[in-house]
Amino acid sequence: MKGSLRDTSRADYASTREQSLGAWVAHVEEGSPAWEAGLEEGMRIDAVNGHALPDIIAWRWEADGELAELDVYDPTDDGEYTCILEREPGRDWGIEFTDVLFDGIRTCVNACQFCFMAMLPPGVRRSLLLRDDDYRLSFLQGNFVTLTNLTDEDVERITTCRMEPMNVSIHAVSEEVRVPLIGRHAMRGIEVLERLCEANIEIHGQIVLCAGINDGEELERTLAWVEARPQITSLAIVPLGYTKYSRRFSSSYSEDVDASREVVRTLEPYQRRARRELGVTRFQLSDEFYLDAKLPIPAAETYDGYPQFYDGIGMLRYFLDENEQVMQARADDVRNLVAAIEAAGERVLLVCGEAALGVYGELCHAWAGRIEPFAVRNDYYGGTDLVRTLVVLPEVMFNFDHMTLDGVSLAEVVAELERRGARVFVSTPSPEHILDTLLQDKGDGGVCPWEALVPSGTS
Repeated sequence: MKGSLRDTSRADYASTREQSLGAWVAHVEEGSPAWEAGLEEGMRIDAVNGHALPDIIAWRWEADGELAELDVYDPTDDGEYTCILEREPGRDWGIEFTDVLFDGIRTCVNACQFCFMAMLPPGVRRSLLLRDDDYRLSFLQGNFVTLTNLTDEDVERITTCRMEPMNVSIHAVSEEVRVPLIGRHAMRGIEVLERLCEANIEIHGQIVLCAGINDGEELERTLAWVEARPQITSLAIVPLGYTKYSRRFSSSYSEDVDASREVVRTLEPYQRRARRELGVTRFQLSDEFYLDAKLPIPAAETYDGYPQFYDGIGMLRYFLDENEQVMQARADDVRNLVAAIEAAGERVLLVCGEAALGVYGELCHAWAGRIEPFAVRNDYYGGTDLVRTLVVLPEVMFNFDHMTLDGVSLAEVVAELERRGARVFVSTPSPEHILDTLLQDKGDGGVCPWEALVPSGTS
């Protein structure tokens, strides 16, 4: 079952839509076994082969054979009935559900000092206030969990179903540091993590590093503890993030070059030993640490195939390497794009966060012409109003419902920018996708290489 249910392309489950409990059918593929059995969109599957369905993992586990007996509820006539599904080996049942969790998201029982929930501004959308800590989403979508709210039955399920890799927030291992940092349930997380390691479940770990709390000697203890457990195949160390609404923190590593460099130095011997003994780096710092320390971004080999890419581990290195590949493989496309933009007397603004400005600057320098990076400060948490300044919108600023963190829809952002004279497009923030976006076929017989351009003089 390892990895079979996970979508690692992007972890984003915080829907703004109301979720109904139960295994509600969202779609039935025509001609599929489910379609032939009479299942339809809007029905609810209550059990399979006599087993209740708490989540899609149970569905995949229990309905793994060539026959499946379903207990179905049909709201159109308020009726309950049983149906039998049959399929040939290797064929899918043809059912899509409205959600992956049928019994709701399990919430956090901790009181972490660095919890982002305590730093949110007033009036945020409700989904941002959900303090989730659900081990099933760790397996399904790569979310980090503390394991502090797991029952013994949960642990048994993880090991029996081989739900790996699990993504676990570790932060600290000694009780005197861990309990004040996380809360009174903190040591349950370590107990469960030990049991998962003993069962040989692969773990991707994470440390949120808070200066003066779990750094220094405690960081060394935690690194040594992880080093002794080979089941933890990668460990990400990310710096504390805080907003202007934080009552506890007012600084982090971004304000202290020397402290950032000390963290880099602390990790280096663990990285060297791992590469020598295991052939992988294993201990990986987030990109912010290298930016904060004003040090070069390490080579791609450091990131072991990017197992924690969406935790900010290696994103900048991947971006830089991809740009080199684009310049080698598609140099003519880049030259033609730049020439078209210059001939039109227009310019492209590639929007990014402040931390990534230097990397976007390297891309724009390589592409030359009137393509410019534009860093947007995040005033919502602590810089510039998005609508006043955005032109090219990075896809990752929206969730799966096309909403920003402060509850503004993609349609609203685009409408406001267009009202001010901009032309707008959403692109995945990678050199390959940016180039494809600007060169895309408009479907009218011609190619428009500046969907995301701002007319000259527009600010």
